[in-house]
Amino acid sequence: MARDWEHCYRTGETPWDKGMAAPPLEEMIGRAGPALFRNGPVLVPGCGLGHDVRVIAALGLETLGLDLSETAVALARGIQPAGRESYETGDFLDPAWAAGRRCAAIWEHTCFCAIDPSLRDAYASACAALLDEGGILCGVFYLTPHDPGEEHEGPPFETSIEELERRFSPWFEKIDGWVPAAAYPGREGREWIGIFRRLPHAPVA
Repeated sequence: MARDWEHCYRTGETPWDKGMAAPPLEEMIGRAGPALFRNGPVLVPGCGLGHDVRVIAALGLETLGLDLSETAVALARGIQPAGRESYETGDFLDPAWAAGRRCAAIWEHTCFCAIDPSLRDAYASACAALLDEGGILCGVFYLTPHDPGEEHEGPPFETSIEELERRFSPWFEKIDGWVPAAAYPGREGREWIGIFRRLPHAPVA
């Protein structure tokens, strides 16, 4: 059964919200530089309270945070802006939402691991549809959210570097990837930063 994200935010049942941006995002910016985002606009799907959105917006980039939860979006809007950020309620996987929209880059954190794995090809296709040739998809992906012996139930759902490369390969080429040194406590060594570039002439179904 899909998780009711609106209920989670209304009741404060949000253990994934650490009150700060993802440490790997700061590490990636320090390593690749703001130019990675190609001057924006940047989309952050599944943005929650917008901690990552504000870090990117503080670079001077137009940044849109998107979330399924109206409450999450309302809370994000109530936090002091860092730059040219905005927030919307919407479904990243809904073609109707994406119709006519374009962005220069997408920052992924917690959205890919939160959706049902059966939707991962749709996720990759949605990213490709929003990005022009050369557009950047970058993110931190949760490889092993479960301890040994735990039931592998989600969300979050685990993935692998091999799966990520396979899912995105119809539309993207990998240009960099590494295990981040920076992480929330308890996530050390469990995540992977991937940077992908939108290929030319790769059609979206």
